[in-house]
Amino acid sequence: MQMQTAPTEGQKRRYGEAVDALNKGDWKQAQKLAMDLVREVPPHAGVYFVAGVAARELMHIPLALQCLQRAVELNPARPDYLAQFARALSQASEPRMALEVADKAAALGPSDPVSLDTLGVVYSQVHAEAKAAEMFRRLVELQPSQARYRFNYATSLIHGGDIDAAERQLEACLAADPKEWKAYLSRSLLRKQTEASNHVEALRNTLPAAQGDLLGELCVNMALSKEYEDLGKFHDAFAHLVTGKSAFRRTRDYSSEREAELFQGIKDAFTRVPGGSGGHPSGEPIFVIGMPRTGTTLVDRILSSHQDVSSAGELQNFGVLFKRATGSITGPMLDLDTLGRVGKIDWTQLGRDYIESTRPQTGGRARFVDKLPHNFLFAGFIARALPNCRIVCLRRDPMDTCLSNFRQLFTLGSAHYDYSFDLLDTGRYFLEFDRLIGFWKEQLPGRILEVGYESLVRNQEAGTRQLLEFCGLDWDPSCLDFHDNAAPVATASAVQVRTPMNSGSVHRWKRYGPELAALRSLLEEGGIEIPD
Repeated sequence: MQMQTAPTEGQKRRYGEAVDALNKGDWKQAQKLAMDLVREVPPHAGVYFVAGVAARELMHIPLALQCLQRAVELNPARPDYLAQFARALSQASEPRMALEVADKAAALGPSDPVSLDTLGVVYSQVHAEAKAAEMFRRLVELQPSQARYRFNYATSLIHGGDIDAAERQLEACLAADPKEWKAYLSRSLLRKQTEASNHVEALRNTLPAAQGDLLGELCVNMALSKEYEDLGKFHDAFAHLVTGKSAFRRTRDYSSEREAELFQGIKDAFTRVPGGSGGHPSGEPIFVIGMPRTGTTLVDRILSSHQDVSSAGELQNFGVLFKRATGSITGPMLDLDTLGRVGKIDWTQLGRDYIESTRPQTGGRARFVDKLPHNFLFAGFIARALPNCRIVCLRRDPMDTCLSNFRQLFTLGSAHYDYSFDLLDTGRYFLEFDRLIGFWKEQLPGRILEVGYESLVRNQEAGTRQLLEFCGLDWDPSCLDFHDNAAPVATASAVQVRTPMNSGSVHRWKRYGPELAALRSLLEEGGIEIPD
């Protein structure tokens, strides 16, 4: 169609309808109207913005990036345009660019709630926790009655270590909206509950209102489970944990058989990767891997307390770049299609792309820690792309590992953790993990240091010296005072790692007795020795 010099009245009307659809959350209608206008009218920043936001909400990320970048080019002075572009970049697993664009948006002084919230989310996703807290603080000041904003602010305060302030925000959040379900669990996790100070009665009174709301049942039951455990009522704790987790399990399309196929696919794919020289020569990264809830955050804090080491947090970067390097266009980051294309990977380029993707967050110190636990799925491929990196794998008592994963509410938007909604699914997943680590050790002799959580707790200095020696680092006594590390922690261990080393979580499973009998049988039948 011939490009017009100015929009017609009809086109202006349709633009208004597109904006209205966007504001109502009718993403498909907003996208249709805006994309029609993109093809009809001269370049218009607002039209591209509507099209881009709608595409982002519909998870059409390539289109969202294209449209939002064009909106920013046409009107670079709009912080809301930049904020949404940053969000799309974060969703596209481009953390470096997302951070740069978010900083540009923040510098323009956004004052509308949507932009402040969007920037807070982006900063959280790229591990810029202090910046996230500032966005959410401004947001709460602007709209103090919005419960979700207070919950997000509380979360950023937890990551920054300000537990008392986080608790105040969670209480205000629940006062504003008693159905902000995640706040109940976050509040219970902030500290150990006591007979003199707990929320058990309040949670029991809340439980009827949560019935029929799967997220509500999940979070309130898990909060009760945590508090009952703190009070030594382990039978009640386990019963509420099972009730909450099983309610939400029905929403997940999880199969242990499919998971086993993926683990076998990883092994098969690696055997097709040629050995020999190659890969990027950087020795900066230290990858800390393992099952979640096994001490990976603890080791990250120990290492990043060293004067030559910084923590990059839990980076998705390697898995994303691995996917791109294969040319696979399927949805999951790691699947059989992706693994079937490993022959297309340029391993030197992959290693180089990984290092560059971590900038500017890294590079300020000689070494950095990437502590995404699920990088254990990629351990062999990481070693191929970065032959001089160090890989540390945490191991913990198998029963404690499975129980801790079952007790944890992981990110609901990630399929990585779908096993954790059923105790026996968790046990089966552990068996696959154990076999894969055994495979990596056979294929990569000397490349992976296994660290036992219990051994580290039992003899902190000896374990720390072993870690530093393996990583090629000189002794630094600051590593023994990891709990004084002021850097933010954006993991489930944000509260625990701010206290000195202790054995409070060792052999937790023994407190539950018969409730875990089926798990123990499953693990022992799978060849796992359970220490008494």
